[in-house]
Amino acid sequence: MPDPMRPPVSDHRTTQPRPRASLRTAVVWEVLQDALDRRTKATGRDALDILDTGGGSGNFAVPLAGLGHRVTVVDPSPNALFALERRAAEAGVADRVKGVQGDAHGLFDVAERGGYDVVLCHGVLEYVDDPAEGIRNAVAALRPEGVLSLLAAGLGGAVLARALAGHFKEAGQALRDPDGRWGSGDPVPRRFTADQLTALVEGAGLRVGAVHGVRVFADLVPGVLVDTEPGALDALLELEAAAAELPAFHSVATQLHVLGETPGAGEA
Repeated sequence: MPDPMRPPVSDHRTTQPRPRASLRTAVVWEVLQDALDRRTKATGRDALDILDTGGGSGNFAVPLAGLGHRVTVVDPSPNALFALERRAAEAGVADRVKGVQGDAHGLFDVAERGGYDVVLCHGVLEYVDDPAEGIRNAVAALRPEGVLSLLAAGLGGAVLARALAGHFKEAGQALRDPDGRWGSGDPVPRRFTADQLTALVEGAGLRVGAVHGVRVFADLVPGVLVDTEPGALDALLELEAAAAELPAFHSVATQLHVLGETPGAGEA
């Protein structure tokens, strides 16, 4: 998972830091926060129960706990869970973050079925044997009115990146491969198009509330430009946000974010 901002202290919209790493998470964070705001208003509760599948060291879980929510992180890596525990303690939110070892396939061995207002499924579908089963399990963990935040690797972004790097055969291979892989050395087992992800979400019984392209430009812009040109980071963040909602840019995004909602979940 990309590393997002440090945990917010009070108002997330004014305390969110602006390091270059925020380019990788700003769009997802804003969409997710809007969904959380709607759920808190609809439920009348200040704190929601959130399940973060594959949440690793708490890149999203710790900031969410910083907003007062209760977060359960399921991850197969004991090292990641150890880092999560340490990070939550450092942020002062250890009482609102619980880490358990498990995976999407055996999710309900360690998580409660139908027990969460929001489920995060970030960087998981690329690695599971059956993406449809992974989504079904995530949806089954939701309460009757809940929200799914799905983030997965985009096919078009990988093709474009390989082509711009001069690896034209690998770009063509990724384009033709059923899983979107550019070769045996590709560290990502599977990539998706926006249509594939929305079909998975709808097939699991949710309605698609929003689709966003993530890291449309960020991975293509030279780091030295962002780091040294005055105002470049803020301008690039604004550009990413503007392009994220436009379907024309979904096909070239490094990642795709889909917000799925159960009936009535989008109503305040």
